[in-house]
Amino acid sequence: MASNRVQGGIQQLLTAEQEAQHIVNAAKSAKMARLKQAKEEAEREITEYRAQIEREFQRKVAESSGDSGANVKRLEHETGAKIHHLKTEAARISQDVVVMLLKHVTTVKN
Repeated sequence: MASNRVQGGIQQLLTAEQEAQHIVNAAKSAKMARLKQAKEEAEREITEYRAQIEREFQRKVAESSGDSGANVKRLEHETGAKIHHLKTEAARISQDVVVMLLKHVTTVKN
């Protein structure tokens, strides 16, 4: 009778151990599934973020390149106006500069 109780106790321990192993395996499987799901979610978020940043970059490039034609024309116009102004000023004061230079060159100091 005692050996039957010992056998029954051992059998219960083996059954409990198998149940525990099933619980541990189920927990490991659930953990792996959750890790895989988290990785997929993270990759999806990264892809969406990259696409958003790329769209913003392309928009900024388009805005700046669209303005470059207008900027080039504006700069050409400003440069032409400055060159014209400098030529006009040079023509206006060139006679005075020549007179001043001649005066200094021909004046003899002791």
